[in-house]
Amino acid sequence: MASTQMSGVVSQTDFPGLKLRGRGKVRDIYELGDRLLIVATDRLSAFDVVLPTPIPDKGRVLTQLSKYWFEKLAHIVPNHVISCSNFTGELAPFAAALEGRAMLVRRTEPAPIECVVRGYISGSGWKDYQKTGGICGIELPKGLRESDRLPEPIFTPSTKATTGHDENISFEQTIEVVGKPLAEKLRNTSLEIYKQASEYARGRGIIIADTKFEFGMLGDELIWIDEALTPDSSRFWPAELYSPGKAQPSFDKQYVRDYLERIGWNKLPPGPALPPDVVAATRAKYREAYQAITGNELN
Repeated sequence: MASTQMSGVVSQTDFPGLKLRGRGKVRDIYELGDRLLIVATDRLSAFDVVLPTPIPDKGRVLTQLSKYWFEKLAHIVPNHVISCSNFTGELAPFAAALEGRAMLVRRTEPAPIECVVRGYISGSGWKDYQKTGGICGIELPKGLRESDRLPEPIFTPSTKATTGHDENISFEQTIEVVGKPLAEKLRNTSLEIYKQASEYARGRGIIIADTKFEFGMLGDELIWIDEALTPDSSRFWPAELYSPGKAQPSFDKQYVRDYLERIGWNKLPPGPALPPDVVAATRAKYREAYQAITGNELN
């Protein structure tokens, strides 16, 4: 693999002979006919800007934690994974580089909606509640504090923005976009995944405050795609430190956000380089989340 790679850190991939479909903030995607190769790099974005400093092991955590959840919750909904390890044929020359950070997946028609489930009030949901008394048009009890647990998890979908921020929409707007049968299926499936995953994670000392799912269609079948319940797509809070009424410590890029706020970055590209201590602390948090949930250290 020709890549921007130092000491096992991968910030960008380049596999000669494979067709690059595109690069996201974190993932590089290659086309293989009716399949896709999704490679999680160690890139990190903050405030919608990809930073110049990668986080070692981040891509491996995202891939292997997604694999864990996809397998564990496959009884709820099928997922797109074909293999996370059997890289043969045209992928054989790159097998060593792909191991642990790539997924060979079925190609689907992605739903144009991001499926967000919130069990606690935080982030943009907290801001929405302060302004409107609800989230995405869902009325909530008065007097909730930041990070409070909601009476029950809620489905708060958003549009997929190609640039800038996603936009929260109501369930009625979701029906307008995808139709009532699919909207209801997306909502019910998302809520069930969250229910089972959050109960499991809570038993391992992690609160999943909220999370984002993506789904695609393969013919008439709904397929769970993209990533699954990772620190990039979810807010993971350490249960032992949970204290509502304020923002919570989390298992993700909190150290990065705190550093960027501290130095007064204007949140416009290009992003600043990260110092070694921030990189090390962020890497440790990703690895800690993986170990807490799976019970195993990252290989």
